[in-house]
Amino acid sequence: MPNVPLPTRLASVDIYRGFVMFLMMAEVWEFGHVAKAFPDSGFWAFLHFHQSHVPWVGCSLHDLIQPSFSFLVGVALPYSLASRQASGQNNWQVWGHTFRRALILILLGIFLRSMYAKQTNFTFEDTLTQIGLGYVFLFALGWAKERWQWIAFAGILLAYWALFAIYPLPGPDFNWAEAGVAADWPHHAQGFAAHWNKNTNAAWAFDRWFLNLFPRENVFRFNGGGYATLSFIPTLGTMILGLIAGQWLKTAESTRLLLRKLLLFGLVFLAVGFLLSILGICPNVKRIWTPSWTLFSGGWCFILLAGFYYIADLKQQGSWFYVFKVLGMNSIAAYVLAHTVIGFIDSSFRINVHPQYDMIFGEGYRTLVSGTVFLAMQFLVLNWMYRKRIFVKI
Repeated sequence: MPNVPLPTRLASVDIYRGFVMFLMMAEVWEFGHVAKAFPDSGFWAFLHFHQSHVPWVGCSLHDLIQPSFSFLVGVALPYSLASRQASGQNNWQVWGHTFRRALILILLGIFLRSMYAKQTNFTFEDTLTQIGLGYVFLFALGWAKERWQWIAFAGILLAYWALFAIYPLPGPDFNWAEAGVAADWPHHAQGFAAHWNKNTNAAWAFDRWFLNLFPRENVFRFNGGGYATLSFIPTLGTMILGLIAGQWLKTAESTRLLLRKLLLFGLVFLAVGFLLSILGICPNVKRIWTPSWTLFSGGWCFILLAGFYYIADLKQQGSWFYVFKVLGMNSIAAYVLAHTVIGFIDSSFRINVHPQYDMIFGEGYRTLVSGTVFLAMQFLVLNWMYRKRIFVKI
């Protein structure tokens, strides 16, 4: 494999980010609806599984969206730091931008989660707020040597593991209604791994205090999906892995060694995360971002980055992924569009095209038709922005 000069902006990073955005935006296809309409089809059942989050322990393709997006925030940071240094920004300007970006991400996440609600929905478990909560710490580590980044990564995972491990398990008189989950829920782990069960863990206890500090329509008792604010801590671990990978990409002298390094670390993290889960030391749970999940999903991130890097940057076949590149270079705009314009597009088509435009192939395929319309309209906007070089930056 020949060594080639590394460009200042890697196509693989934009394409990988675009792939992640596509998976998120493609939720509008609602494969679950199609799978329900054709219950004997293994094909639609397979697609439905990988477009859904697993109930608790385990992993689907859909579960890798948020880790990948967080990982890529870290990958981009070394390039961002270099760009700001090259532009002559002083420390006050750089840190001011960092705090501003973190705050905007948090507020944008809350705003999108509050759409159509009766009042502001103060929640901090979605992708943007989780990244915003950890971004300043990530930026500080961006100036540190790689050894200290690894030390911070290990310390974060060990401390977060210990927090859950020492939190007491529910006793025989525990009111399971307060947790929003049945005592005999089939996805509960047994033994030591029960410290990471749904809505009976340390992060759930924290949210029962923290989220009730904000104005709410009702007292917060539990998150129906088991998600938690404190997941931003191990999510920071995922971003640190991206930061380290980004530094490798930026400073690599040998493309062959870089590719091997990405693949090796990916496989090692996959193996360690999997073993920690099956041994009951720490189950693989994306919803509360367990330390084993940080390792397991981080392994997939390294492998996916290596794959896109090989195809797009080394083999120079980035043109294969034009759609992903458009989405990846305007990911914030794509994220906002995906959360805001679906209803507008749908109502416009029902008024101007046909009240039942999505029924052309019958009820079973209804969401495939409407979803394709939504994706096409959003892509037309993003492609126009791409061609006009209009990029939403925070």
